[in-house]
Amino acid sequence: MTIRPVCTRRVVCRSPLLLLFFVLFFVLFFHGCTNRQKTDTLQVVASIEPLVYFVDRIGGERVSVSVMVPAGGNPHTYEPTPKQMALFGRSDLFVKAGSGVEFELDWMGRLLDLNRSIAVCNASDGILLLPMEEQEHDSPVGEHHQEHGNLDPHFWLSPSRARLIAATLERSLSALDPAGKAYYAANLATLDRELVSLDREIRSRLAGVSHRRFLVFHPAWGYFAHDFGLSQIAAEVEGKTLTPRQLQRVIEEARAEGIRVVFVSPQFSTAQAAAIARDIGGKTVTVDPLARNYQENLRHATEVFARSLQ
Repeated sequence: MTIRPVCTRRVVCRSPLLLLFFVLFFVLFFHGCTNRQKTDTLQVVASIEPLVYFVDRIGGERVSVSVMVPAGGNPHTYEPTPKQMALFGRSDLFVKAGSGVEFELDWMGRLLDLNRSIAVCNASDGILLLPMEEQEHDSPVGEHHQEHGNLDPHFWLSPSRARLIAATLERSLSALDPAGKAYYAANLATLDRELVSLDREIRSRLAGVSHRRFLVFHPAWGYFAHDFGLSQIAAEVEGKTLTPRQLQRVIEEARAEGIRVVFVSPQFSTAQAAAIARDIGGKTVTVDPLARNYQENLRHATEVFARSLQ
């Protein structure tokens, strides 16, 4: 009878690891409870930064959103990290551009294998996609489009198409979270009014510019140009480095058009764009087709386009 209390005292005083185990158990238990409480918010993953903006505006406090291709990442070459893939595996909704973005084409199957129950919102549903306005500088006019005929994936840079993105996303969120339907609808109505106003604002700012053609290295601004009566001249061909002959053709075309600005994207190398700018006696200007702050970014792009086209 005297042995039992002695052993008990020895277990208590000589087993700090046992005590630590119980502490960790309760920490993890309550952490798990907290996480379960947070599941009231939908866990959303967007493929690119601009789509995060629309998720935030429509979903508001009822969603938690993360992005696959982060700021500065190149959606043509980006590979998700293990942490991002783990997050995807426990998310409720994936919002994809669905219009030929290479990241999605390369990774969609593998991502869906991680989470077969995830809902997918295709942001390009119902949107009329335009042919990619690439210029084949070694071929006769029109030959390039006949051979490739690929579609331009940068549809979000059109405010009128952005309204359709928002409406599609509202439907997806409402389907997953019927209790939030009125909330999502109200957010959509607010954003839709803002996008209509943004379209009018951009149209007014660009109405009086003297020139209507601008030179971009990466052909991301075709929808913007289409909406507002401009014409995009793209230096890059299918994401490939320009040959010396192609480079010279771009320089000659820019000189003939009186162009002095080469617009570049922060996700891509600017070395060849800088070479073109030097040869035409101009400069490079950065406009980001993948910025998260959608409206502010389009206002900024509009201003730099307007100044260069005077």
